[in-house]
Amino acid sequence: MDYPTLLLHKVVTLLALLGALTCISASDMLLNVSNLHMFVDELPEIPRILGYELVHGVPKSKSLTIGMFKKKWKFHRDLPATTVYAYGLNPEEATVPGPTIEALYGVGTHVTWENHLPPINILPWDPTIPIALTVAREGIPTVVHLHGGIHAPESDGNAYAWFTSGFRHKGPTWTNKTYYYPNNQQPGNLWYHDHAMGLTRINLLAGLIGAYIIRHPSIESPLGLPHGDEFDLPLVVFDRSFRTDGSIFMNSTGNNPTIHPQWQPEYFGDAIVVNGKAWPRLTVRRRKYRFRIINASNARFFRFFFTNGLRFTHVASDSAYIEKPITANETLVGPSEITDIIVDFSESESQVAILANNAPYPYPSGDMVNEANSKVMKFIILPNEEVDTSRIPRSLLRYPDASLSHATRTRYIAMYEYTSATNEPTHLYLNGKPFDAPVTETPKEGSTEVWYVINLTEDNHPLHIHLGLFKVLDQTELVDPEIFKDCMTKLNDALKCHVERYARGKKVGVPAHEKGWKNVYKMMPEFVTKIVVRFSFIHTNASYGFDATAKPGYVYHCHILDHEDNAMMRPLKIIK
Repeated sequence: MDYPTLLLHKVVTLLALLGALTCISASDMLLNVSNLHMFVDELPEIPRILGYELVHGVPKSKSLTIGMFKKKWKFHRDLPATTVYAYGLNPEEATVPGPTIEALYGVGTHVTWENHLPPINILPWDPTIPIALTVAREGIPTVVHLHGGIHAPESDGNAYAWFTSGFRHKGPTWTNKTYYYPNNQQPGNLWYHDHAMGLTRINLLAGLIGAYIIRHPSIESPLGLPHGDEFDLPLVVFDRSFRTDGSIFMNSTGNNPTIHPQWQPEYFGDAIVVNGKAWPRLTVRRRKYRFRIINASNARFFRFFFTNGLRFTHVASDSAYIEKPITANETLVGPSEITDIIVDFSESESQVAILANNAPYPYPSGDMVNEANSKVMKFIILPNEEVDTSRIPRSLLRYPDASLSHATRTRYIAMYEYTSATNEPTHLYLNGKPFDAPVTETPKEGSTEVWYVINLTEDNHPLHIHLGLFKVLDQTELVDPEIFKDCMTKLNDALKCHVERYARGKKVGVPAHEKGWKNVYKMMPEFVTKIVVRFSFIHTNASYGFDATAKPGYVYHCHILDHEDNAMMRPLKIIK
C-alpha cells in the first residue's frame, strides 16, 4: 500500500470511528425492550406497486422509479420515531419494508433505483473490511439486488456496482441506472435489498428491504389458494434493538477492535419487527390466510410456531412452489429464506393465536430466546364462522426432478471461520479465498452441477446462490471433524484431505417442505450438504433470453449479512 493510500485509509478509519462516537453520543442508553408493551400496534398495510400496466386490458411492461430516502419511522407506539432509510416512490410514501412490487409472469419490469441518502451514514461502519469505500462524507454507497431473481448480470446488484446520491460516485462494476427484471421465471416470492460491498448489513439494518412477487394467474388461480390483499399477505420479519431516543442500536465496537474497529460477527436485536412494527397484531377471520414470510434479519434464525397449536401448511419455499402441500407444527427459517404458508384460523379453538419463535441465537448453539425475542405477532381471531371458498389442493406445481445423470461438474465448497489470538472471529471465507481472488466457480449456462458444501464452522450458514436454483439431496455429519479441519486449513482441498473418509457420520433428512427448488439453504455446522444446482429455468427448457455470461457476473455467499460483509462471498462466472 503506497503512502497516499495508507494515509487515506487512516483518515477514513478515523472518520468512521468519529461517526461511531457520534452515533453513541446521540444517546448512550440502550432501550430495554421489555418496557415496551407487545401487540399494541396494528400490522401495517405495506403499499403494493404493480410492475406492469394494463393497456386496453393487455398487460405491458412498466417502468418504475423507486428511491431510497432518509426519514422518520415509528416502529412502536411508545418508541420515539426512528431515523431509517426507506424505499418508496417518494419520501412521503417510503416505508420500512419498502413497497411490495407485484410483477406478472412474462411481463418485464424496469426499475430505476435512485439513491437520495445523505453523505453520512446513520449507523457505524468498518473501513477495515472489504468495502465500497468512497471519499469520506461524499455519499452512502447502495445497490439493489432482487433476491431470487433470474435476470442479466448487469441487473443483479453486484456488490461493486454501487452508487451514491445522484450517481455522483459509482463502483467499478456499475453498469446502468435502470435495472430490467424480465419476470420469465417460475411464479413465486422474491425480495429486494441493498447489496453494497461491506455495507449490506448496515444498509439493511437501516431499512433497505422490500418484497417482490411474481404472479402467474393462469397456473396459480386453479390452485384455489387464498388470494386478494386481505387474505394473501407478505410478512417481512426482522429483529432490531433501539436506544431510548428511538434510534437503531448497533454496537460501534468490534469484537476484535484492534483488527476491526466496528465489525461484529452477528447482529441480534430483541425487538421482533413485522412489516415495520414491533410485535404487531392482526385481526383475522375464521378462514384460511396465506402468509409469505420473509426472514429479513441480519443473522437471526426463526423457528416459528403458534402457541395455541395451530399448524402451518407449506405451499412454497423461497421462489418456487413445492409439489404437494406439507403441514407442520413449526418451521425453521434462516436469514433471507422465504416460507410460504397457509394458516386456517377456523381450526383454532381459541380467539387468540401468538406466532412465536424458539430458535437459539446464534443458531444452533447460541443463547435461548427471551420473552421479547420469543414473540413475533398476535392474531386476534373473530368468533363468527366464515364462508371460505379458498382451498388447499392435493397437489401444487411440479417441476423437474434434480437428476444427477445430467450433472456435468462436481464442486466442493468449504466454509471457513478465522479467529484472533483471543479466539474471536476475524473474518470468514468460502473455499479459503477472499471475494477479490480470481473466480474459481465457472458453471456453463444451462448446466447442472453437484456441489458438496462443507461447513467447517460452528455456525449454521444460509448459503445463497445468485441466478441458480438448487435442490438439497442429503446432509452428512463429519466424523473426526477437527482432524479434517486441520487438513483443510493446510491444504484447502477436500479431495486431497479425503473428505469421503470423514463425511460418513449420521444423515439428517431434508424437511419435506424444503425438498423443492430453493435459492438459499441452511448449511449445518460440521456437516457436508449435497446439493444439485441448476443454471437454467426449472419450468421450461427455454434459454434465459439474456446474456448470463456478461460482466460483472454473479455471486454466491452466506446470507448472514455480517459474514457476507467480511467476506464470505465469492464471484460466480457463467460461461458458454
